[in-house]
Amino acid sequence: MPPTRGREESALGLGAVGARRPRIAIILTEGSLVLPPAHAAVPHGGTLINRTLEGADRDAALERASGLPRVTLNSVALSDLELIGNGAFSPLTGFQGEADYASVVRSMRLANGLPWSIPVTLPVDREQADALAIGSEVALVDEAGRVVGILELAEKYTYDKQEQAQQVFRTTEEAHPGVARIYAGGDVYLGGDVQVLNGPENPPFAEYRRTPAETRAAFAEKGWRRVVGFQTRNPIHRAHEYLTKAALEIVDGLMIHPLVGDTKSDDIPADVRMNAYRALLDGYYPADRTLLSVYPAAMRYGGPREAIFHAIARKNYGCTHFIVGRDHAGVGSYYGTYDAHLIFDEFEADELGITPLFFEHTFWCNACEGMASVKTCPHGNEEHLVLSGTKVREMLGNGEIPPQEFSRPEVAKILIDAYREPAGAR
Repeated sequence: MPPTRGREESALGLGAVGARRPRIAIILTEGSLVLPPAHAAVPHGGTLINRTLEGADRDAALERASGLPRVTLNSVALSDLELIGNGAFSPLTGFQGEADYASVVRSMRLANGLPWSIPVTLPVDREQADALAIGSEVALVDEAGRVVGILELAEKYTYDKQEQAQQVFRTTEEAHPGVARIYAGGDVYLGGDVQVLNGPENPPFAEYRRTPAETRAAFAEKGWRRVVGFQTRNPIHRAHEYLTKAALEIVDGLMIHPLVGDTKSDDIPADVRMNAYRALLDGYYPADRTLLSVYPAAMRYGGPREAIFHAIARKNYGCTHFIVGRDHAGVGSYYGTYDAHLIFDEFEADELGITPLFFEHTFWCNACEGMASVKTCPHGNEEHLVLSGTKVREMLGNGEIPPQEFSRPEVAKILIDAYREPAGAR
């Protein structure tokens, strides 16, 4: 049976849909972005951070960086840097120092008490850390040696990898991809503010790669005051379509916001997924009430904690509501099916500043003749069409289109074609 929640009406947003929220003040201070005044979603911490330099300031910083010691960022750190720089990780202004790191790991809050559930850190090995002086600047470069930013090094600190793994991922098993990433990282974290000088070079899906300031501007232009965000790293099948449309019934607009940063090697590649999203939106969603935009973050596979992390980021992008489905950000059997719902009860409703919309397992019911969930369907399992991921992959690999009650044929065709392509052909 699904868990019982005491604040269900509030959680579903039924009491909040018509409620007036305070308007955002335009902020002109250095290091923040001017927000469209008509939009209602307040960034986490109150200010949408901007750590990206432009013009003469950027030119001067690039010249200065040429003479600085260097730290090479891996793909995860690069995506974190981008998201710090554009405000998606507001209120972070850099990689977390020891006080914030320890507080996040142990209590899901920054040192000042603001909710934050996943550490955002920069690991290096001890030898490299020893060569860097606190109070100095460090050039941040990508794996090709291209300067992407400057770190104002404020702290160097060691950390307990097993404690972080257990607290954040609820396991110390290296089979968990998030835990494996911790164990593979250096033994020292560097903390300090960053200045972002260059974004990704030739990033994929550039036309969909909107910053939080840009999505907020898009929402304001469309007149959307209540916006629901949908995080996904998978194709959208009928179950996902059902819950996104159910959410769309109570808000002004829907942002499909797929994660396109690092994922597991056996996850469906982002380019295939994007083709599927476009096909689905073209055929089955109202164009004036939906927006497809990409989220260039790395997947942590943090289950409940990552659900909070994802919600906070979407709040910074301007969403007022956020969909949380079954086993959100889960992997393997490390988390309970609805643990990502229950974790929201560990915060007061006004602390997160975004309304979670909780959805349970959905399916096609032959007796109901439509999509349903255990909340709305009285029929037994014999009436429900439920296909395992293994069965769907087997069908796609054999060129078989799954039943239309499970997946739209346009989506299935894209996935079949992808399965038939030789590795590396895309």
